[in-house]
Amino acid sequence: MNQTSTQPTLPPLNDARLTLEGRVATLTLDRHDVRNALTGTALVDDIVTVAEWVNACEDVSVLVITGEGSAFSAGGNVKDMANRGGDFAGDVAEVSARYRRGIQRIPLALAAVEVPIIAAVNGPAIGAGFDLANMADIRIASSKAKFGETFLNLGIIPGDGGAWFMQRLIGYQRAFELTLTGRVIDAEEAKAYGIVLEVTEPKALMARVGELAGHIAAQPPKATRLTKRLMKMAQRTELKDFLDLCAVFQGMCHNEPEHLDAVNAMLEKMAK
Repeated sequence: MNQTSTQPTLPPLNDARLTLEGRVATLTLDRHDVRNALTGTALVDDIVTVAEWVNACEDVSVLVITGEGSAFSAGGNVKDMANRGGDFAGDVAEVSARYRRGIQRIPLALAAVEVPIIAAVNGPAIGAGFDLANMADIRIASSKAKFGETFLNLGIIPGDGGAWFMQRLIGYQRAFELTLTGRVIDAEEAKAYGIVLEVTEPKALMARVGELAGHIAAQPPKATRLTKRLMKMAQRTELKDFLDLCAVFQGMCHNEPEHLDAVNAMLEKMAK
């Protein structure tokens, strides 16, 4: 009996847009009026909502995150900082609670995403916006992109986990230098440091990201999710324990119909 596939229901969002095409979900931060600031907007809630939805939706194999307008994300709302308002109002306990209940939900949610995440960095990624890009598995940047771990310039620390993510991405020494100087670098320098995988012309960014995302999304979906789990767990697991886990995951893969489909497709290709 044939079953008719239906398009999965997308979650409602407030300050972002979400599309799903060819197993690739694209989340576009859509508060260009404030350069996609993560505080003082609903973007934290939107990002967390999409992260949870992706894990529950078997029709998604890749998540792309990008920004609308000229910026990827300006991070925190500096005007709110100046006014001691919004997320930055109150005493130590109040501010701490807002961080835990607010922007710190993003790194926890994205770290738990089961599919590959690609950041399409269309413009400046500053402060928490830089950290957001570093939470992705791959970063492709427009030549207009700029990156800055600028917290210290404002007399604050990377409160959203930036100091954790960047040194794992590019090493302690370079991450230390960028964090302690607060200097802003362009896309080519970011590529030289290993922050960015590729740099494209602005008009070519989403096409290149779509090409890469489409290639990954064409892989067997269950094995793709297990492979990402392995890649993440390899960073914190002893070799013997890791190999035991690989054996179990491999047993799961060998018993999935998608494995035989892929093998048969390969044999057919070899026979031509």
